[in-house]
Amino acid sequence: MRFMKRIAILALLIAALIWALNTNLFVTVPDADLRLLSHRGVHQTHSTAPRDGSVCTAQHIDPPTHSFIENSIPSVQAAVTAGAEVVELDVHLTPDGVFAVFHDWTLDCRTNGAGVTEATPIDVLQTLDVGHGYTADGVTYPLRGHGVGLMPSLTQILEADLGAQYLVNFKSRNPDEGLAFANLLRDPDHRAQIWGVYGGSEPTHAAIRATPDLAGFDKGDIKDCLGRYLALGWSGYVPDACRNTIVGVPQNIAPYVWGWPHRFTQRMAAHGTQVILWGPYDGSGFSSGIDTAQQADKIPVGFQGIVWTNKIEMIGPYLQANR
Repeated sequence: MRFMKRIAILALLIAALIWALNTNLFVTVPDADLRLLSHRGVHQTHSTAPRDGSVCTAQHIDPPTHSFIENSIPSVQAAVTAGAEVVELDVHLTPDGVFAVFHDWTLDCRTNGAGVTEATPIDVLQTLDVGHGYTADGVTYPLRGHGVGLMPSLTQILEADLGAQYLVNFKSRNPDEGLAFANLLRDPDHRAQIWGVYGGSEPTHAAIRATPDLAGFDKGDIKDCLGRYLALGWSGYVPDACRNTIVGVPQNIAPYVWGWPHRFTQRMAAHGTQVILWGPYDGSGFSSGIDTAQQADKIPVGFQGIVWTNKIEMIGPYLQANR
């Protein structure tokens, strides 16, 4: 009986220690504005069509509430106006060595062109109508004709000085793309506008290795960081996989992360890591954005990471008015 009592006391002491190491009660939270990351700028969202690349999502858009087209200069400008600090952009390295800003691997879905995006010269890409393929009902195409010439190069966006930083998504698996990106960032003005990189493992890691202090991630990096932190973070330890990087946390997973939210974000920041709050993980391998008022209301007060949203035009003003 005495042995069992000692075991119980020891267990209580351990539980108390874990609680003390991870509670937010004693954390000082700086008074700062909530930071927002706009996915693709202000863009046309799509319905629950499969997200594995087998379906043209431009043919399943939600009924449009605006005329902006993703990854364009007007969409970035609108995102910044709505409150975005960082805008996510998708890039492809063309045969003439220019980074085209466009989401799809091929042109057939969204544009009036055809073929592989990265195999098409930039002067051809910039003649296309990037609004050609969008439809909510399969009959009307409300953006057709409005996107002619709207596919920018990454250099054009950076030189436009639109007031944002950028999270660049590599769509390929080509390490040479990462090296070309690192070369672009030798310009200090360009480097200052890049918040981070992610996507294809090979270009992402090539760019990080070649660029001092550039942070980035691929899916494997996120899995390694969160998996190891969930196992060891109760002690306050931050695994190497979580250091000097960017880590995304789905909103429905966040409550199970040791020290969430403030102690966790401060631990990550102390090791050079930025935290993205995603929308709920749905089990399919994807996380959505914080895209509804109900999800926005669940963002922790004083959250020190950055919030990913697909609907900056709604979420930005909503948070401004309600926080």
